Amino acid sequence: MSNSPILVTRSSMPPLEEFVREIEPLWESHWLTNMGEKHHQLERSLKEYLGVENIALFTNGHSALECVFEAMGLHGKVITTPYTFASTTHAIVRKGLTPVFADIRPDDYTLDPGLIEDLIDEDTCAIVPVHVYGNLCDVDAIQDIADRHGLKVIYDAAHAFGVRRGDVSSASFGDASMFSFHATKVFNTIEGGAVCFRDPGLRDLLNQWKNFGITGPEDVEYVGGNAKMNEFCAAMGICNLRHLDDEIAKRRVVAERYWEHLDGVAGIRVCRPKEGTTSNYAYLPVVFEDEFGSTRDDVYMALKREGVFSRKYFYPLITDFACYRGRFDSSSTPVAAHVADRVLTLPMYADLPLDEVDHICRVTLGLSKR
Repeated sequence: MSNSPILVTRSSMPPLEEFVREIEPLWESHWLTNMGEKHHQLERSLKEYLGVENIALFTNGHSALECVFEAMGLHGKVITTPYTFASTTHAIVRKGLTPVFADIRPDDYTLDPGLIEDLIDEDTCAIVPVHVYGNLCDVDAIQDIADRHGLKVIYDAAHAFGVRRGDVSSASFGDASMFSFHATKVFNTIEGGAVCFRDPGLRDLLNQWKNFGITGPEDVEYVGGNAKMNEFCAAMGICNLRHLDDEIAKRRVVAERYWEHLDGVAGIRVCRPKEGTTSNYAYLPVVFEDEFGSTRDDVYMALKREGVFSRKYFYPLITDFACYRGRFDSSSTPVAAHVADRVLTLPMYADLPLDEVDHICRVTLGLSKR
């Protein structure tokens, strides 16, 4: 076994020589940001990979989400999930919108469409579902609800890059989908993000909002921000995209090794890809029910003593954050509260040795009281 700590994830990186070749032209052009050639090259490559017509790149996924809310001119209430990363709700609140939380489905932890309609009122403007751990939401049911009520659908697809339902990319659903290209994601640009969108009329608006609201050499029409992806990050994305399918294939091998050990164990719930879906194997979530005999926190500490660093992801619920405490009631989303208290994401990355996976599972199963 390795004497080095095993972290919950490790960033995918191309060979150093490949990256150096990719950035070498920047020393000649001195064009380092403001949508240069690498930026445009990555946009073209991503459109082809994702099978979409429209995409805008950003310095990170959070800024991308905020900008799409601005560009769509949303006002009022947004129905969303409390089972997500802080960024989703923060973006909603920071843009002056009001989050209204619906519970999640117990099998894949995504927003439960059956609970959305009762929350819609005259102030509702959009639905912001989250694809969780690479599990796609019930996009058809959500779109049907949105169409009947005239609502926008903006997906937080930070976990779902490369995921497909049949031949259809996760980038194709709803009015827009936000992706995070953070260093911890399956596909990374070091830091970065993107929005894929249906209405081509949003292209200029998104590019203006991420560039201080500048609309011309002497015109600033919006109070925009600064969220442009730089050329070095774009170059990293160009390189990483070339290797992405191989990276996902390696992640699948790691995931299947975990499932061999853990699937079917009393008190353990694993989350496999649904039939007809091509997964990106982004995360390895495990939910520890009472039948297991030890708590999620027991497993977390046992692994930590072995130099294995898992993550309670997502815990706590958004509605239990100090910044939202007293404003929302977590008891109104009992499934999300139950999962948050019991979930642990185990180490998952393309080059994780299988003998390390075996060790992680031995330590975990050693805590079973069955």
